[in-house]
Amino acid sequence: MRLSRAFLPTLKETPADAQIASHRLMLRAGMVRQTSAGIYAWLPLGWRVLRRVEQIVREEQDAAGAQEILMPTVQTADLWRQSGRYDAYGPEMLRFKDRHDRDMLYGPTNEEMVTEIFRGYARSYRDLPRNLYHIQWKFRDEVRPRFGVMRGREFLMKDAYSFDLDREGAQASYRRMFVAYLRTFARMGLKAIPMRAATGPIGGNLSHEFVVLADTGESQVFLHRDLLDFDVLREAPDYEGDLSSAVEFWTGRYAATDEEHDEAAWAAIPEERRVSARGIEVGHIFYFGTKYSISMDLKVPGPDGALVAPEMGSYGIGVSRLVGALIEANHDEAGIRWPDAVAPFAAAVLNLKQGDGACDALCDRLHAALAPDCLYDDRAERAGVKFADADLMGHPWQAIVGPRGAAAGRVELKRRATGERQEVSPEDAVARIRESRSA
Repeated sequence: MRLSRAFLPTLKETPADAQIASHRLMLRAGMVRQTSAGIYAWLPLGWRVLRRVEQIVREEQDAAGAQEILMPTVQTADLWRQSGRYDAYGPEMLRFKDRHDRDMLYGPTNEEMVTEIFRGYARSYRDLPRNLYHIQWKFRDEVRPRFGVMRGREFLMKDAYSFDLDREGAQASYRRMFVAYLRTFARMGLKAIPMRAATGPIGGNLSHEFVVLADTGESQVFLHRDLLDFDVLREAPDYEGDLSSAVEFWTGRYAATDEEHDEAAWAAIPEERRVSARGIEVGHIFYFGTKYSISMDLKVPGPDGALVAPEMGSYGIGVSRLVGALIEANHDEAGIRWPDAVAPFAAAVLNLKQGDGACDALCDRLHAALAPDCLYDDRAERAGVKFADADLMGHPWQAIVGPRGAAAGRVELKRRATGERQEVSPEDAVARIRESRSA
């Protein structure tokens, strides 16, 4: 993509109402535009990141055995009355009436909906286990939406729901999602720590939050240093291996948010192994047994013919929230520093002398070799403006072409995360950029 033709409206000044780094940088880099309180339009650069995050989430859900569906955003109040949550959920739920005066709502979550769908097709225990997920927009009418996409009213979420015959099977499903979440965040370059959590309005008796450490995090967290030293992608088993040991490693070491913090347990950890930091919640998983299957009248004949209410769990990842969390964990004074896996473009090609024949020709070669995963800054702007915009938008690589280098057939390759620069051949530049993206 040529920047001269792209819709990438960057800002030089920081909007006054942007309080945290991710909000400031998403607005300045032209990723989103606020349309009303807590609601954002995603512009091309932001949309590309959102789609990359979504795809990693989808790949790990598929690998863990979950099956993708798509449920509606609008639900009938009758479903929620059946579960008992319609009145209990609170003012965060957006309620309205349709033209036939029927009570409706914009879904904040989908436990009732997915249970009703599964109830319509489950005939016996042979239809278990199943795990169904979708990636869909949701709405919660936050009383004070703030921090950009980190706490907005409308947000993109992956929510999965497992159905098992008994508690043992449900615990196995929980462990699979536990490991899937570890792998999902690790693939994005995030160290997400699972922490035992309260179940809140979802209900149930087992729950973990997945928290990314960041200086601007919304809550204080406490954890054992062993959890930071674990390389998830290298050491965690695949989904066909023994997941119990991996889960036990994480749950057997202390990790807690402010609300769940236990001073006595914390004091028992050697002081040099204690880590206190700020954190951002990016995922939450729940095991709630038969709470919804019983209230929604979901029962299937078991192996002995007796009716059984399936054991259920739900598993959420804030996909749009993750974009903000990624920036909070990966930025500096100049702008965003995207991890390779989620960057909107793998590289920016910077033409430092637009109109120079050798510069134009070399940049065209690089752009063609890397397309469509490359943003070519072909604007008639000063070099300083191009450097500043490339740093702001955070492309993992910058392929810089000036008259001297172009005449010698060389490219200056800059790694955004470290600032390291090297002069390389165009072929080497393309190979290194591609290798980083595919790693």
